[in-house]
Formats: sequence, structure tokens, C-alpha cells
Amino acid sequence: MDFELTTEQLAMQKMACEYAEKEIAPVAAEYDEKEEMPVDLVRRMTAEGFSSINIPEEYGGAGMDEVTVCLVTEELGRGCAGIATGVGANSLAMLPILIAGSEEQKKKYLPELCDGKLASFCLTEPNAGSDVSSISTTAIKDGSDYIINGTKCFITNGTYADFYVVFAVVNPKRGARTLTPFVVERGTPGIDASKKEKKMGIRASNTAVVVFEDVRIPGENMLGKECGGFRVAMETFDISRPMIASLAVGVARAAYEAAVDYARERVQFGKPIIQQQAIQFMLADMAMEIEAARCLIFRAAAMIGKGEKGLSTYAAMAKAYAGDMAMRVTVDALQVLGGYGFTRDYPLEKYMRDAKIMQIYEGTSQIQRLIIANGIICRKI
Repeated sequence: MDFELTTEQLAMQKMACEYAEKEIAPVAAEYDEKEEMPVDLVRRMTAEGFSSINIPEEYGGAGMDEVTVCLVTEELGRGCAGIATGVGANSLAMLPILIAGSEEQKKKYLPELCDGKLASFCLTEPNAGSDVSSISTTAIKDGSDYIINGTKCFITNGTYADFYVVFAVVNPKRGARTLTPFVVERGTPGIDASKKEKKMGIRASNTAVVVFEDVRIPGENMLGKECGGFRVAMETFDISRPMIASLAVGVARAAYEAAVDYARERVQFGKPIIQQQAIQFMLADMAMEIEAARCLIFRAAAMIGKGEKGLSTYAAMAKAYAGDMAMRVTVDALQVLGGYGFTRDYPLEKYMRDAKIMQIYEGTSQIQRLIIANGIICRKI
């Protein structure tokens, strides 16, 4: 692997860093406190290309690689993990269209997403989180249409999405083997996304329950072929997990940098605490873990699109390690600040709350370990 970033990648990284510092960080605490997503900002960021970096240019995107996506995501996560989650959810919803959509579907939906519309990826259900095989949302064929019934939960951007990418089974008797993705446009009768979740962290993102009751959509809204949804979902996660891992690195980096700055200024026992070996070791561990996570992310991101053996395993490694790392780093960074870190006058408590979800969404750390173990058994690594 070549770890030297290209001129284009460095420019994107710098642009994202400056944007996060100017537009995201100044409003992060406000929207976290209000538990609201800054909808206008997220739409503007979508229109400015932050969620379409890897979309081919012919559909309105930048046509860049996944390493660039991860570089930008880290910077946005450093600004605010909640706001970055709202932007990243658009990228997630685009992936099934890229993977399984027809040319007509790509030309219809991808330019709209690149222009500022919002979308939601609807897979998780109250009784089907890690266990995708338990999905019960149905899409029953009725003439040339499909009628969707079911409830999806923990849906990012659910309240504001202009359309939803919904995974449903087309034959309840055969269950998840008939999983199929559909695009459902907002305004279609039968959709209710009014219930918003109250969360511990990433409170500047919108998370909603989305209910589909006798929602009729045309057959042309199906992505790919009937019963191909499980493969589409897994390929989506292979691409999205390094991106989520980068978000975790962004949160950890923000906490680490805050701890370093504080340690330089805080004087105890007659000298700045950064000169205390106990603090130095904590900061050294943080720096090592952040860098190690970033290297795993680059390894997985570089594999995407190359058809290399073991992508699922390395994407899971990046996601699991970065998610766990973010929790460790934010806890230790808060410890460096002591009592001040425990107050809302400093951002450390927010970073710690935000970090926890990195071990949960896009597949828990435990599910990632199952994927890694399977890779070992199947000699994919």
C-alpha cells in the first residue's frame, strides 16, 4: 500500500477540515443541546457534495475513491459526529442504488441526492437489528405494483427524507431469502415518520421510526432483481463501514486534541500536567490508537472497487477497532480534564456520548467480530 495521499486527496481533506471548523463546530453544541438536526446545514452540505464524493461524475458526484470519502468523513466527524451522521446517511442510502439500480434509476435518483435532497436507508426493525434474517416488512406484488407494510426503526434522516431505500421480503413464507430493496418516495400515501427518537449521543442527527402502511409503489422502484436484497445490503455495509470507522476516528481525534490542549495549560504540582508521566502515557496511547485505526481504515477503503478477497473482513476490522477505540479515547480524554471534563462547559462529555454509537450502528462491534472470525475460518485473511 502507498500511504502517501494525492494532491487531490489532500485538498479535499483540507477543505473538509476548514468547513468543519467554520460551519459545523460552532453550532455543534447548540444542536446537541436542542436535540435537533440542522436540516438546512445538512441539505446545504449535501448540495455542496459532501455526501456524493464517490458518486460517478455522470450522476452529479465527484467520482473520487473511498479513501477520499474516509478522509473527508473524519474531518466532519471531528466537527460534530451528529451532523456528520446526517450527511453520511445520504451516502449510505445512495449505495444500494449504485450497487443494484438500473441506469434509469441512477439517472433519476442520484442527481437529486447530489443536489441536496435527503434519503434514508431503511433496514433495521424493532425485531431485526443484528439478525437481518428476522426482517418482517413485506412488499407484496399486486399487479405491476408492490404494497409495503412494516415498521423500520433507528432510521437516520427519517423525519426529513425525500425518499427511502426500504428492504422488505416479497414472500413472507420464505422470509429473508426474498429480501428486496425498493425506493419509496416521500409523499406516497401510508408513510408515517413522525416519531423521533431521543438519544444519548449524536443528538444533532435525526433518528426516527418510519411506518409503512399499505404503501403502494410501482414495480419500477425495485432495485435489482427480486430476492437480491441480502447481497445488496452486505455489499453496502462493506463500503459504508470504513466510512463509519472514519467518523469514529474523527470523534476520537477531537477528544484527543482537546485533552492535549488542556494538558498544556492546566498546572498542577507546579507544572503543566502534560509534563506528568501519567498524563503523557494516556496521551501516547490515544495517539497510537487513533493512528492504528486510521491505517486499518485506509487498508479497507483501498480495497473497495478492486474486487480483492477479504473486503468484508477488513471493513469489519476497521469498524470494530475504530468504534471501540473511539470509546476508549474519549473516556481517557475526559479523564485528563478531570472534573471539568464531566461538565458541559467542555465538549468532552459530548464526545464520549457521541462515541458510544460507533460501537453499535452499521453493525455492532460483536457482529463485526463474527464477520472477522468467519474470514479467518474461510481463509480470507
